[in-house]
Amino acid sequence: HVQLVESGGGAVQIGGSLRLSCAVSGYTYRTYCMGWFRQALGKEREGVAAIDSDGTTSYAASVKGRFTISPDKSLQMDNLKPEDSAMYYCAAGRGVDAHLLRPSGYGYWGQGTQVTVS
Repeated sequence: HVQLVESGGGAVQIGGSLRLSCAVSGYTYRTYCMGWFRQALGKEREGVAAIDSDGTTSYAASVKGRFTISPDKSLQMDNLKPEDSAMYYCAAGRGVDAHLLRPSGYGYWGQGTQVTVS
């Protein structure tokens, strides 16, 4: 049974930082593309960052230069803005869609951790 559990969310001031972690069990995650998504109230889920099994990373334009995804699947978020407020999910997937941060490329999802920037 595959499980992903996020942690590290919370409330932070504008310009602050947070580091989100994703604990994985149930499969060899090194063969998957690991991604982070977020969903704000009333909005669609959007891809934030992903890292392929070969270490290749991809980022949404809105977070490039501020967020960093690491091989350990954590997401370092710096210079946070109010528009970064959302529920953040880690996910595991494969293929081109996963690398392109499309939700359709991901088959396993965590329950989410809330990030609030104000």
